[in-house]
Amino acid sequence: MSGRARIPVFSAAATLMTATALLPLVSPVVWIFQATLLLTVQSAVGAATRRVPLARPLTVAVQALTALALLTLSFAHRQALFGVVPGPDAFRHFADLFQQGTTDVGRYSIPAPASDGIRLMLVGGVLVIGLAVDTLAVTFRNAAPAGLPLLALYSVAAGLSDGPSDWLWFLLAAVGYLMLLLAEGRDRLTRWGRVFGGSSRGSARSAEAGGPLAPARAGRRIGAVTLGLALIVPLALPAAQGGLLGGLGKGTGSGTGGDGTATGVNLLVSLRDSLNSVDDRQVLSERTDGTSSGTYLRIVSLDDFDGITWKPSDRRHEALPDSLPDPTGLGQDVRRTEVTTRIAAADWYAQSWLPMPYPPSGVRVEGDWRYEPVDMAVVGDHGQDTHGLTYEVSSLEVQPTVQQLAAAPAPPDDLEREYTALPKSLPSVVAKTAREVTAGSASHYQEAVALQNYFTQTGGFTYDTTVQVGSGFEAIARFLRDKRGFCVHFSFAMAAMARSLGIPARVAVGFAPGTQQADGSVSVGLKDAHAWPELYFQGVGWTRFEPTPTRGSVPAYTLPDSSGNSVPDPALPSRSTSAGPSTAPSASESCSAVDRKNGGCASESPEAAVTPGGGGPGTSDVLAWTLGGLAAIGLVLSPLLWRVRRRAVRLGGARGHALPAGAREHAEGTDPRTGAPPGTRGGPAVRHTLAVWDELTCTAWDFGILPDDSLTPRGAAARIVRRGGLTGEPAASVHRVANAVEQVLYAPHPYPAAGLSADARLVTAALRASANRRARLRATFAPRSAVRVLWAASARWTETKTRLSTAKTRIHPRRGTGHPRGQEG
Repeated sequence: MSGRARIPVFSAAATLMTATALLPLVSPVVWIFQATLLLTVQSAVGAATRRVPLARPLTVAVQALTALALLTLSFAHRQALFGVVPGPDAFRHFADLFQQGTTDVGRYSIPAPASDGIRLMLVGGVLVIGLAVDTLAVTFRNAAPAGLPLLALYSVAAGLSDGPSDWLWFLLAAVGYLMLLLAEGRDRLTRWGRVFGGSSRGSARSAEAGGPLAPARAGRRIGAVTLGLALIVPLALPAAQGGLLGGLGKGTGSGTGGDGTATGVNLLVSLRDSLNSVDDRQVLSERTDGTSSGTYLRIVSLDDFDGITWKPSDRRHEALPDSLPDPTGLGQDVRRTEVTTRIAAADWYAQSWLPMPYPPSGVRVEGDWRYEPVDMAVVGDHGQDTHGLTYEVSSLEVQPTVQQLAAAPAPPDDLEREYTALPKSLPSVVAKTAREVTAGSASHYQEAVALQNYFTQTGGFTYDTTVQVGSGFEAIARFLRDKRGFCVHFSFAMAAMARSLGIPARVAVGFAPGTQQADGSVSVGLKDAHAWPELYFQGVGWTRFEPTPTRGSVPAYTLPDSSGNSVPDPALPSRSTSAGPSTAPSASESCSAVDRKNGGCASESPEAAVTPGGGGPGTSDVLAWTLGGLAAIGLVLSPLLWRVRRRAVRLGGARGHALPAGAREHAEGTDPRTGAPPGTRGGPAVRHTLAVWDELTCTAWDFGILPDDSLTPRGAAARIVRRGGLTGEPAASVHRVANAVEQVLYAPHPYPAAGLSADARLVTAALRASANRRARLRATFAPRSAVRVLWAASARWTETKTRLSTAKTRIHPRRGTGHPRGQEG
């Protein structure tokens, strides 16, 4: 295979090998075969247009149009002319698919189903990255920067995936990029032979040592830097939140081996846009054998509160038993009824926690599931989730009386310490408001009811999913002041206030009662996602309260007429719920596009607001993004900064430079320290002359005039003048600098030349004026001569290894000669 054909093949291969990092995100993975076919066609079209040949911009344009036609044929052929020519209808269809894909990304957990919208985003993304890599590596013959789009593609996948095979995807991406670099280096050497290597001294030393030439060394160094960034960038950037693009709690742990203990689980399939979605899709369907028309389906509880975030404690899991023990704190004198609920999850709903009524007494489910006894939660192990699952849960419908709750004794000390802990950073207004609201209460039960009534009736709070509440330690205080929010804010605030009163509290997340269907089943939709507080009363256990107005149902044991053994009615609406249809705008109607773009639209998903303030970026996120942005800017501008610094040093009077290429022929008896011929001894004037020549050749290189080792300074000057189209004074300046260099290199007694720095600046200005805008930008921000940094580093590393090897030989000479150590020879 010729070099011309090899590079496009390796360019497409590098893109596909990097794209394999996206495989764990979507199931099934057949989209990768479609992407492979379309990328092959796109690369073949590019290879054909380069053989015509077309101008480079035209080649890129033809490939882009080909990609658009291929995507049209694959996703919008019904709306296109002849199936491949996109028109207004096709572009509208693309927009609809992209919107669908964006919605699905925020709705599904990993792995998400390969819907048409998600497939368009994946296949289209691979084609765009492939076009960028092909343009850089093949069309413009510069493979090293092609690592940047590959890095972007891999970083997206690495930031989202958290599986045991991540090392394999990184290895494939790394091998693909290195193959591309080596293919370009091989082709460059076959076309140009020995390429200018900066310092003749370093190049010759490397050649004598049998080491690699400059292009191979540069390729390896650039590859190492890019691969290092691929590892560091996903760790440095904060994880996005929500759906396929979010860090869902602690991820979907697959166990630790051995006993199969799950080390991390999904807190909740992200429903960030649930209430704002026009289509209230069904998540679960439940059918109960009792009289209940719908119950709260609890997923997990959040009991660890640091002042900003409520999260589940990290506990070990055990094998799921056939029957579950009674919940902690439930006494035998409390009335209870066992009910059986059959639950069916939607095919698209993949949740690693099992939604269940609380407290469960038995679970019958197929698959690999584990049990967390403290929270009484069931979690999938080794990737198990609820995708299309049907299971049966036996649960207790606990029916406490007001007297039992009011007379509850103090909880155990260890439980009280764990579930009443509050950070010192919590604003004092939280505890102060709790004391004012519950003033005159005779028991913790009365305090809990007073807190619930404060949020639902007397406090003047408004249920509002459009409120923009920030994050941080002041979030609860801000919510108590503004008195607007949704279930996450109400439950987080009540739990924190209860803890300040000494009542053990935690926050449960899951689903509120769904909608009764004609066949007797209950449909639980996206908009039923909910959060509520659970308070602990000894003898009753963890007890649900409902502080969110217009949502869920108020427990019967908190109502004024619940003096007897009343059964909590899950169907009983909140006191502020209207019997008629609501005239208030829905979340999707009241949330403007601008607010949604700025992240101001709230969600009923507790996972969407992991902080009491509503999910805004925290201080650590802002700091991480800032540092990441500064690092990226510094990386992009580093070649520019290096050239500016080198130019200032060279033209301002260099302190010592190696001889330029071509001087070794005159280097007999050269000074080993400076490389200068005898008689010159590397004086300041000589070093300045060589530095100016070095700067002039580097400037010409930046504008596309490659250095040539085989030319004398005079021949190199003529080449720069001819290739740069220089005339008049700039051309004379080039020759003046070259004559000064020849004096330094060859004259027995060289005389210093004045004004060389001004000549170099004049030549730079002339080359810049004659170049087009693209060439000027390239010379400024991506100067070709900056590769000398890598060559110099490689030469130093080779020299260091040689010195270490020599020192080692001197310390242990002639091993194995039969003489005792220290008595050789």
